[in-house]
Amino acid sequence: MVATTPQMLAHAVKEYRNLQKKSQTEVATVANTKQSTISIFENDPTGTKIETLFNILMALELELVVQPRPKSRDILQDEEGEIW
Repeated sequence: MVATTPQMLAHAVKEYRNLQKKSQTEVATVANTKQSTISIFENDPTGTKIETLFNILMALELELVVQPRPKSRDILQDEEGEIW
């Protein structure tokens, strides 16, 4: 999953939480926070502290990977090197 905005990241985390069939309360307990904090993150993540984000990721056994964005030319190039 590639996320380039806080909203995309929150959506991805919520999707993984749902796939794991965990409630916000269950995640909050493991993340040592409140259920309302999980809800706020999932609905409007812009004010979420980095520490809270990492606690949520840890509770869901997820990790954050940082990598350079591909150049737009690379995005449109298939495995044979053909540009679309």
